[in-house]
Amino acid sequence: MSTRSAPPLPDASLATPTSCFPPDPAPRASPSARDLFKVFAMIGLTSFGGGLSGWMMREIVQRRGWLTEADFLSGLALAQAFPGVNVVNLAIWLGFRLRGGQGALAASLGLVLPPMAVVLVLAGAFAQVAHIHAVHVGLAGIAAAAVGLSLQTGLRAARRAARDWLPLLFMVATFVAIFVLRLPLLWVVGALAPVSIATAYLRLHGKAAG
Repeated sequence: MSTRSAPPLPDASLATPTSCFPPDPAPRASPSARDLFKVFAMIGLTSFGGGLSGWMMREIVQRRGWLTEADFLSGLALAQAFPGVNVVNLAIWLGFRLRGGQGALAASLGLVLPPMAVVLVLAGAFAQVAHIHAVHVGLAGIAAAAVGLSLQTGLRAARRAARDWLPLLFMVATFVAIFVLRLPLLWVVGALAPVSIATAYLRLHGKAAG
């Protein structure tokens, strides 16, 4: 009577820990500076009413796969921490991340120059129709869609950041201080950001030491 050997058990050292967040797909090949200019010009020309960061995430991460969601959200956090216009900062960071200095220049110019030209052309025309109620209703609808895009980006960033109770505590404290108590933004960021960074550093250092 022949016997069959049992299949080998999987090596426990090869097991990977489970996570409640699905892994990001690997990013695709980096685009050229020309591609970056075209994409950011399209974003600038079609993003009415704001919500540019959400539109950038949709085009750069979800549609084209040039960056992972984690990389994009890291750049978004840096762009919001730096002085200046957040979306321009984000375009510069994304362009630099994808194609170095040429990419940063192409992305920022693509985001700014084409919409600026269109605004200059349409400014006079809008003055002629600004008194029409339907125009304002349409603009309000576009603004509502832009808020939805921004909300999507914010929820994704919050999901990534709030992996346990301590980051969630900093998020809630910042929201309450700015939105509920209406404290000055610079004071809140200046007080909470160093504490949050130091806490994250100590926790990562403790995990590495352990």
